[in-house]
Order: sequence, then structure tokens, then C-alpha cells
Amino acid sequence: MPVFSNISRRRFITIATASSSALFLKGCLGNPPDTTSSQSSPVASPVAELKPEMMPEVKTVKLGYLPIVEAAPLIVAKEKGLFAKYGMPDVKIDKQANWGAARDNVKIGSAGGGIDGGQWQMPMPYLISEGIITDKTKVPMYVLAQLNTQGNGIAIASKHLGKGLSTKMSEQVAFFDKLKSDGAKFKAAYTFPKANQEFWIRYWLAGNGIDPDKEVELLTVPTAQTVADMKRGAMDAFSTGDPWPNRIVSDKIGFISTLTAEIWKNHPEEYLAIRKDWVDQYPKATKAILKAVMEAQQWCDNFDNRKELAGILAKREYFGVPEKVLIEPLMGKYNLGERSVDDKSMAVLYWKDEKGSVSYPYQSHDLWFLTESVRWGFLPKATLTKAKDLIKQVNREDIWREAAKELGVAAADIPSSTSRGVETFFDGAKFDPENPQAYLDSLKIKRV
Repeated sequence: MPVFSNISRRRFITIATASSSALFLKGCLGNPPDTTSSQSSPVASPVAELKPEMMPEVKTVKLGYLPIVEAAPLIVAKEKGLFAKYGMPDVKIDKQANWGAARDNVKIGSAGGGIDGGQWQMPMPYLISEGIITDKTKVPMYVLAQLNTQGNGIAIASKHLGKGLSTKMSEQVAFFDKLKSDGAKFKAAYTFPKANQEFWIRYWLAGNGIDPDKEVELLTVPTAQTVADMKRGAMDAFSTGDPWPNRIVSDKIGFISTLTAEIWKNHPEEYLAIRKDWVDQYPKATKAILKAVMEAQQWCDNFDNRKELAGILAKREYFGVPEKVLIEPLMGKYNLGERSVDDKSMAVLYWKDEKGSVSYPYQSHDLWFLTESVRWGFLPKATLTKAKDLIKQVNREDIWREAAKELGVAAADIPSSTSRGVETFFDGAKFDPENPQAYLDSLKIKRV
């Protein structure tokens, strides 16, 4: 008689599928992106066997996202049934018109027709928590995970081809001086002010000796408007996430001067953050969301899955772009217009990179974003004296750790420190989270 004869058919199927999931996780948890594996894509997952103490308090949450590759873990968690797997079958992911809309929607919350949280540029969760960008209304947020690293670039209009605009510009002074003598000003755009996509273009310019506040006109333009605005000549440069820089190249509107991976390899990019009141009310549901997102990040990081990922993201309800615009950047293949890159380590990564965990929200990275905000006068200098206390209030890496342990992430793949240590940039500058003031002092171009 079979050993499972006394187990109901439904119970047997649940056990079998749970075992299959365990095998899937064992194969990808904590491992770097596998470029040779023949692992097939998981189908929509059944509900995992959850202990009573792990059952979410609610079955739904409303998370916002923008149509850039940073959103992939949220979209995949929904598409692959991973939210449902961890007890939340009614999770809603809602495309936002732009970052300003996301900010306004999280301010009112899902109860008011908005969102509970979702994908964010840094340091938006801090600016929202402090009421700095919400009309002085403080909406405390928790940063729960980093969604990705890399996957961004700075696109330049075609009229500037052949003028030396690359990661390190050899004749940048002559180029910008000529613009001024012609009565023109270089127009550089990003998707939201005082957040990471503005920081990348500022860092690129300043690292090349160009003062972004004096020699450049800075603009805010929504992501989906990028291609049309550059086509009509409204901007010279644009900093945003894939697939939009590649779309500009493929449509022969411009070229890519630099990838953010060339400015700061394995840099922090965008984050999952949710309103504090929601997380405090639903701690088990929060960990369920995190487990679903973590598993989605692992799936996204398998390069064998990238073609399917491109197909998912290309759908009309998500990005609404041709799949071919997505697939090559996802594989680390960039046609930059004047040169090319073919390197998986330079692609967008979601779970693990050369330095370790991508998903874990290092508090030292939050400190860099706050320090960079002080550098450009976005936040007062006094911010640095209270930064670590503020970070402890907003950055809930402890919840990430708890969720990772429940998911079965290997102990070796759960960072032992909240700091990733000293970070190095393309211009040779170094950021030591133990001494952010020394970093500021070392920078030649700054507002403080």
C-alpha cells in the first residue's frame, strides 16, 4: 500500500507542490544570477503551507508602480501568483501616471482611492515621511526592500553625437562653453526632482567638472513622455530607467552617454516602501508581500527567464512597449549609439550582485541618498546630525530579515551588517558611511 494512502488527494497535491517550490527555491536562493541553467519558469504558484502564525491579516494591498524595469518584481509577483502563494490573492498593482501621482496617491492611501505603497525612488519615502513633498503633511513610510540595482542610463539627443559625451568626458568644458557662447543651455531632464534619477545626472555632470546648477537647465519630465519630448527637441539629456533610454536609441532619436552601472556599479536603485500605518496594522501581511517580492526577484535574476520577463513587462497593461526594446538591456546588451556593452554584470539585477544582496535595504545606502540631498541643498546640513536616527525609523531592514528567514534564505545570504561599507564612484570619490562629512568635503562641486 502506498505510504500516502491515508492522505487526502488535495492534501497530497499541496504537499507535492510545496516540495516542488522548495526545490525551486533551493536552486536559486542566495545564488548569483545563473547564466547557464536550464531551469524552467515557474507556473502560477499554489498557496504555500503557511503556519497559522504566518497567515496574513488581510488578503489585499494596493501597490503603485511606474513602467520601468525597477517595477519587475512587483509585476512578476502578481503575474506568477506569488502574492497568492503567500496568502494574499487579492493584491492590486496599479500603474501610476508619474511619480507625483504616486506621491499624491500614497498620501491619501488606498482607503481614499490611492495606494498603500509600492515602488519608489530614493529618498522619496523619507521626503514623504517628513512631509517635505506632501504639503507638510507627514505620511510615515517604511522602506522594506531594494527592488533592483542598475538598469538606468542617461540618454543624449542625436544632435550631440560625436561630441565626447560619455561616462568620462574628455572635452566637456569646451562643449559647454560653446553652448554658452551660442546663447544656449544644455537641458537635462529626469522623472522626479530631488530623487535618484536627478542624482545620477547631477553626479555624472559634477564628476566631469560641470556644475549642474550653473551650466545646465534641469527639468522634470514624466517617464512615458521621454521619447516624445526628446524627439521634438525639448531636452538634450534624460536620466531614467530602461526601457526608455534604449527606446530613444532604437528610434534613432538619441544615444546613451553612460549607464548608471558605469557611474556607480551595483548602486542602489529603487525600493519597495509602504505606509507605516499599514505595516504596523498588518505585520504578517507585510512579510507575505516581502516573501512574494523576494521570490519574484530570484526568478527575475535568472537570465534564462529574461526573455519571458521581457514578454510580461511588454504587455499593454504594464509597459506597453515592443518586447524587442526590453530584451537586450535585460540581457546586459546595450547599443549605446556610439559604443556597445555586452556584460550581464552591467544589466539590471534584482536578487544578487557582485557585492552580495540586492534585495536587502542597506541603511548605509539610505545615508548616501540623504548625504547627496545635503550636497545639493535639497535638505539642510543639519540632516546629517540626525540622519542615522531618521534612517532607523524609516528603514525596516529588520522586517526584511524576518521575512528572509521565513522564506528559507541561507544565513550566508542575509547581510550581517546594515552597512555595505565604503562605496566608490566613477570619478574616484569614495563614500564612507562612517564619515559622510568627509565625502562631502572631498567633492569639488556642491552647494554646501
